[in-house]
Amino acid sequence: MPDFEQLPIVFGPVPSRRLGRSLGINNIPYKWCSFACIYCQIGDTIKLRYTRHKIYDSDYIFKTIQKKLIDLEKQHEPVDYLAFVPDGEPTLDINLGEHIRKLKKLSVPIAVITNASLISDPHVQDELSLSDWISLKVDAVDPLIWKKIDRPHGKLNHQKILEGMLSFKQKYKGILTTETMLVNGINDFDETAAQTGDFLKQLQPDIAYLSIPTRPPADKNIKPATPESVNRVWQIISPKIKRVELLTGYEGNAFASSGDIKKDILSITAVHPMRQDAVDEMLSRFNKKWELIDQMIEDNELIKANYDNHNFYLRKF
Repeated sequence: MPDFEQLPIVFGPVPSRRLGRSLGINNIPYKWCSFACIYCQIGDTIKLRYTRHKIYDSDYIFKTIQKKLIDLEKQHEPVDYLAFVPDGEPTLDINLGEHIRKLKKLSVPIAVITNASLISDPHVQDELSLSDWISLKVDAVDPLIWKKIDRPHGKLNHQKILEGMLSFKQKYKGILTTETMLVNGINDFDETAAQTGDFLKQLQPDIAYLSIPTRPPADKNIKPATPESVNRVWQIISPKIKRVELLTGYEGNAFASSGDIKKDILSITAVHPMRQDAVDEMLSRFNKKWELIDQMIEDNELIKANYDNHNFYLRKF
């Protein structure tokens, strides 16, 4: 077995619309995962696993992160979250809970981005419950589509995973989010979106994110969902839960009111589509003409998409 402690386990801080400035923790050897997602943007899964292993010693993790934070503080570089976002599935690390317990001593909120494949395990639920912010992957509810897009280990049961998410929600006290990666022609259909929306309605995450592949995927033949499809999926899911946001590559401050209408429109449409009447109202408030929107479309900053006989505007992916 390689000496994993020689591999870099900390990176950043990096800007994230979800987490502000997050310091990444890479607690899994490269591409050890329980899924081999067709859209994975860091390459094919090398070790397809579903059982948990001891990888890093928790003292080593703690000392490494503590030293990094001290160095960043000297450079006046703030950190909003410590984020377990490795090159694989973080819950495959059997010491994840111990890592989180020790890192909490550093008084920085802790986030975990997981594909939720092991969420039905009560031990994994207890460990994840120690974190302050969680992202669960919900790419599809239909098991055939799930297998096509996420290519899970054969021992995993999709229904148990969905039930595990629902039971985890009952005990989790932190911020629960989900992420659905939309792939053209696979999980971006209206019926699939409705199924996903119905499940999310049961789960009721604090935020449901819709994303698309923004870098070259593991399967070179796949394509991201089109703006029209993303808009339709957003329209179908958003009435069912309290907050749905687009996560399509833009990492700006999506909620800042800058006083600059162009910046505000780009910020808003990076998070969710704006209907034409809402854009009209905003233009009127700033005494601006519709020519501004036409110019933004011409400059490839905005995209127009239609849904239910209404025009919507989205930030260019």
